[in-house]
Amino acid sequence: MRNAKPGRAQRIGDQIIRDLSEIIPKEVRDPRVGLVTLTGCEVTPDYAHAKVYFTVLGSEPEASAAGLNAAAGMLRNHLFRRLRIHTVPTLHFEIDTSVVRGFEMDALIKRAIAETESTEKKD
Repeated sequence: MRNAKPGRAQRIGDQIIRDLSEIIPKEVRDPRVGLVTLTGCEVTPDYAHAKVYFTVLGSEPEASAAGLNAAAGMLRNHLFRRLRIHTVPTLHFEIDTSVVRGFEMDALIKRAIAETESTEKKD
C-alpha cells in the first residue's frame, strides 16, 4: 500500500513534541523528572507507537526516563484531546545520547588537532 501523504509521520512526531513540551511541565508531578528537553520523536508507520527522545537537567536521566514512562498513559490521554488523528501513539521515552556523543566527538577532534599541531611544530 502506498503512503497517501508523504512525511505525515514526521509531521505528527513534530506535533507530539510541541504538545508534550507544553504538557510535561504543567502535568507531570513526578519528582524524578527534572527539566526535560524533548529532542526528537519517531513514529511507527502504523502510528501505534512513538519513541520520544529527551535530555534532562537537574536529575538522573534514567530516573527521568522511568518517571516519564510511568506518566506515558496520562500524557497520551492529554495528547488525545489535542491531536486530531485516528490513532494516538503509545509513548515510549528514551534518553537522547546524541548530545553526549557530540561532546565526545568534539573532544576527540580537539585532541587530534592539538597532536597534529605539536607534531608540525617539532618538524
